Amino acid sequence: MNKSVMLFIATLVFSSLSAQEEKPNVLIFYVDDLRAEIGAYGSKTAITPNIDKLAKDGVLFNKAYVQQAICAPSRMSTLTGLRPETLGIYSIFTPLRKVHKEVVSLPQLFNKNGYKTISIGKVYHHSRDDKNVWTTYFEKEKNSYLKPDNIALMKRLKKEGVKPVKGPAFENADVLDEVYKDGRAAKYAIETLYKVKDDNFLMFVGLSKPHLPFNAPKKYWDLYNKNDFKIPSRTKPEAIYRLALSPWGELKGYHGIPKKGDLNDDLTRDLIHGYHASISYIDAQIGKVIKTLEDLDLKKNTMIIFMSDNGYKIGDYASWCKQSNMEIDVRVPLIISRENNYKQRVTNKTSNALVENVDIYSTLVEICNLKNAPVSDGKSILPVLNKPNKKWDKVAYSVYARGKKIMGVTTTDGNWRYTEWRNSTTHEILGAELYEHKNSLVSYVNLYKNKKYKKIEQKMRTLLESQFPKDKPFLQNDQPRK
Repeated sequence: MNKSVMLFIATLVFSSLSAQEEKPNVLIFYVDDLRAEIGAYGSKTAITPNIDKLAKDGVLFNKAYVQQAICAPSRMSTLTGLRPETLGIYSIFTPLRKVHKEVVSLPQLFNKNGYKTISIGKVYHHSRDDKNVWTTYFEKEKNSYLKPDNIALMKRLKKEGVKPVKGPAFENADVLDEVYKDGRAAKYAIETLYKVKDDNFLMFVGLSKPHLPFNAPKKYWDLYNKNDFKIPSRTKPEAIYRLALSPWGELKGYHGIPKKGDLNDDLTRDLIHGYHASISYIDAQIGKVIKTLEDLDLKKNTMIIFMSDNGYKIGDYASWCKQSNMEIDVRVPLIISRENNYKQRVTNKTSNALVENVDIYSTLVEICNLKNAPVSDGKSILPVLNKPNKKWDKVAYSVYARGKKIMGVTTTDGNWRYTEWRNSTTHEILGAELYEHKNSLVSYVNLYKNKKYKKIEQKMRTLLESQFPKDKPFLQNDQPRK
């Protein structure tokens, strides 16, 4: 073999090894209030071609769970790798840095490891949390209305002294994507990719939809026929704790939503329609950003994570929004697509491993080889990314506090969900629930104290108490709202 051929082969080998050792970029689509209502997850109604394509390009996690089904604590948990009960923050009113100056967040850690850190849209619930540690920061925008009637309504409500001022729960203005805020977030993400294409970067693109209000351009509403949507069962499980389901005051605060009673079928369909239109709207924005990655030849070295901060009810149990320990609120979509350069890249696979959003922190630490990472509550799911069928954790845990005196703690083994509502100080059990979820996100029968399921209940209780022992008080760092 002559020297020129040997040199050529050596160059190829070196280039291949260099590509594998090169630190990957990370792009995280962090979506607000999205349950697994996605085509790739088996939804029969949602139109989500770009997210479905991403799932084929990576690993779809069928049983991913948040640590609390409300945005602020959930996002803090993801960004710090610490559970809500470790941070002691359970409400949306307490910013992370108000009580935790010492915690090392993901943007801080990536920044210290030489990455450009980019926050676009809603990443933290509280904008001021870690605002100064991002190298690029695009402020999340407030909800806006575009139709003249709604603009006039908002002005009237403000003039009348209504607080907080909230307009209708949905809108479908005939405008371009960029006129609503998630379109602007995608536009800014694309512009930023051009600026950082020669750097290593961690980019969060926080998409606000399908959070209320369900405001999306008309063309996404036109993808659906309102009358095709089925009304979910309004059945509530019997013998559930009085605070197991929330009174969905978040939705009731919007103009035109009755303050009492169930919603009628027509309004229910309008809201479900709006929820779906919002999902298709953000799906399109995700497609635009990923196409830019491809156009800039960045996709080959970029890890893409698609995730949500909590699940959501759209009329299930005659309830709305999140704010509970129900399976439909704590289970979320999670898709991870590895960079092409990675030697063990796995594509078009579904994993039934029990994983949690709190695991993202440790996973990125390992994959990006980040130095001086603190100890976290989660663990790297890299082994599952490499082998999606690998046996993994037996349980996933979540919490939901009802004020400072009542704590809801819950666990799932993938088939069963067991929940206890406890006195936060004494751990006295105020109510409990046992649901089967082998084939459905919703379950209408509470099997707690059913003799037929005594062994399952005992098993799940033991798993729950291993994470939430009754001799350990719940940390409470929440501050009163000011």
